[in-house]
Amino acid sequence: MASLHDRLLVIDGLVFHSDGDPHWLREGNISAVNLTIRSPIDNFETTFDAFATWRARCADPASGWLLVERATDIDRAKADGKVGLIMGWQDTKMLGDKAERLEAFQRLGLRIIQLTYNEASAVGDGCLEKRNAGLSNFGHEVVAEMNRLGLAIDLSHTGEQTCLDTAAATKQPILLTHANARAVTNRVRNKSDEVIRAVARTGGVIGVSLHGFMNWDGNPANPPTLDLFLRHLKHVVNLVGIDHVGFGNDMAALASSEKANEILGMSFTRYAGATADFVRAFGNTLEKRYPDELNNPRFLSRKTDALLKAGYKESEVEKIMGMNLRRVLGEIWRG
Repeated sequence: MASLHDRLLVIDGLVFHSDGDPHWLREGNISAVNLTIRSPIDNFETTFDAFATWRARCADPASGWLLVERATDIDRAKADGKVGLIMGWQDTKMLGDKAERLEAFQRLGLRIIQLTYNEASAVGDGCLEKRNAGLSNFGHEVVAEMNRLGLAIDLSHTGEQTCLDTAAATKQPILLTHANARAVTNRVRNKSDEVIRAVARTGGVIGVSLHGFMNWDGNPANPPTLDLFLRHLKHVVNLVGIDHVGFGNDMAALASSEKANEILGMSFTRYAGATADFVRAFGNTLEKRYPDELNNPRFLSRKTDALLKAGYKESEVEKIMGMNLRRVLGEIWRG
């Protein structure tokens, strides 16, 4: 008899990079991922090439990938034993000052966009921007256009006031695909209770993350653990209810770690304010960014086991591991 984890429809709210090899994800029984298809420092040509590469990959029946353009495609990926590719960005730089570009990118397959990546952009301020100025006039235009097109809005790296402004402006649910609770661990990437409640009020989902940057208590003697993840999850569930919680591991899915290491190096160089203390304590390798017991997508069944052991009902585990995000993406994408 298959285990609960094997039967689940599992959606990871954030995979920050993949070289095209889905075997780690399949071993972890992951049915779909919000995959960042471009680095925040990529130029326009590289961004366009990423669309071309991933669309060609998904068109290959032997690739193990299935392009997700509507929520029912996630169900099909699960049924076919493939990994559903939800094309995502973690920034809006490729828009320049033209919100009308969103429709073109949406037609290429883009389905989730994070408004800012740490710093300020034309749309609004990121979580590392000290002025905390909120959503710009252009940002309001972008939110309205994303609502019109049915593009999912992600606020994971976005600043406090920009999050609150977006929640007030949107006409559809919004997401925190990979962010934890500041009330549990006071890290710059974590979100206040006010922001978490605001996202839930839109009907959205908070993707609680395993990532060490968001779980670590700051003590080099205490590396991130699965128990710390469960503390964040419990806080968010108690705050907004089980129907507004998912997960975003913020891991990579690879055959080779070479490209991922380049991204880790970029992150440390450009955003030391968010990463330097963790890197000093544990190094800058892919594996050490996560709890030792779950530092690869192929071990994801351990999260399901931990949720059951923590007292969550099977129906609640189903929601956390994918069904909440499946429901909300269906609402946003209208199908």
